[in-house]
Amino acid sequence: MLDLNSKSILITGGTGSFGKKCTETLLQKFPSIKKIVIYSRDELKQFEMNHHTPYGKHKALRYFIGDVRDGERLKRACEGIDFIIHAAALKHVPVAEYNPMECIKTNIFGAENIINAALDCGVQKVIALSTDKAAAPINLYGATKLCSDKLFVAANNMRGDRSLTFSVVRYGNVMGSRGSVIPFFLQKRKEGVLPITDPEMTRFNILLEDGVDLVFYALENAIGGEVFIPKIPSYKITELAKAIAPNCEQKIVGIRPGEKLHEEMLTTTDSLNTIETQKYYVIVPSPPFKTHEETMNKYITHYHAQEVDRGFSYNSGKNSEWLNVEELRTLIKNYIAPGFTI
Repeated sequence: MLDLNSKSILITGGTGSFGKKCTETLLQKFPSIKKIVIYSRDELKQFEMNHHTPYGKHKALRYFIGDVRDGERLKRACEGIDFIIHAAALKHVPVAEYNPMECIKTNIFGAENIINAALDCGVQKVIALSTDKAAAPINLYGATKLCSDKLFVAANNMRGDRSLTFSVVRYGNVMGSRGSVIPFFLQKRKEGVLPITDPEMTRFNILLEDGVDLVFYALENAIGGEVFIPKIPSYKITELAKAIAPNCEQKIVGIRPGEKLHEEMLTTTDSLNTIETQKYYVIVPSPPFKTHEETMNKYITHYHAQEVDRGFSYNSGKNSEWLNVEELRTLIKNYIAPGFTI
């Protein structure tokens, strides 16, 4: 059973949607937690978190201004830290396409800095957040996150005799997070027209709470090198539009550069190294000096899991679980906009 009481945790990107929910949950579940370091580069967001959230002035919270690009500052922040949850990233696809090196500096070089800080500061476990866009990437953001994932998996080969593991959690768009489609549609419905990129487009759906639960599962169970993927439902973008604004016109505007028709989290090639539990898929690493069979058996035994079928893939268009209009409306009202009405 995961027990983080008396532990110290650092959350990069700690003022983002995930960071705030993770912090709130940590304080609720583990009232005797020693320290939570909120590491981010935006002083205004830290001020707002400190003053405008019910938990912001908790005695366990520490606010560190810093950028994951700054390795020395990151090492200072990691002194005495037991666990790192790495959520900081540049995430907007069009912004990354226009500013590629900035995205590379944060998402790739920042990952390297996290790894070095963990190796140097006695950290016990690192969980890095990834994205569906890292599976068969077609945009720069996805490519940087795939590279980041590979760095964290490979970091397990450098830990020597340290009691330290690195693992990754991967999931798609979080329902209602900043910049996501639901808040956008809620705003645009006032104009009577919802822009639809493609009528065939689908997306996975995960609640912020479920994303936090996945990180906690990884903190408790990871033995190093895994990529954890949740089994979650999909929805059609046109169904979401109907759920939010059934009387609005749906205007087809075309897919943006770097955007996929369906989200992917497991490719057919990944299936060769993937096992599944009741709630999650786990991509198993391929460490040097061990056979594929030895490694697979180790992780199958640890997770009481089974191998997926060869050639299996997991994307939002071929999912077996779907959200309908009424289910989407209920989720929006319960988790995104309490006063939501059609």
